[in-house]
Amino acid sequence: MTEYLIAFNDEWVPDHTDEELREKARATRALIAEMKDAGVFVFTGGLASDAPVFSVDASSGTPLFTDGPYVESKEHLGGFAVVDVPDEAAARLWAGRIAETCGWPQEVRPFMGRRRLPDTP
Repeated sequence: MTEYLIAFNDEWVPDHTDEELREKARATRALIAEMKDAGVFVFTGGLASDAPVFSVDASSGTPLFTDGPYVESKEHLGGFAVVDVPDEAAARLWAGRIAETCGWPQEVRPFMGRRRLPDTP
């Protein structure tokens, strides 16, 4: 099995009424239940667009925290799902289902193989 990140850019989300968003939330909960039943669901989440954002850089040896995103960009991650599926075809299937349910595009990327870090004392 391979884990895939299925994510969307917040810029891709069109404006919706409160009722439309409630309906999309209902449909998304049903799709997540279906993904759990299929044994492919790992995790999903959306990012709060109005929450404070900060970055940290430890390249000088000491962590330096600054307000705001690390990269200046109009594009930013809006939400995501992680699925564990046998192959790319299955990742495409679930990404398509998510895109249909949400009503906006999704991007799909496989995670690199899991690497086990050495145990530390």
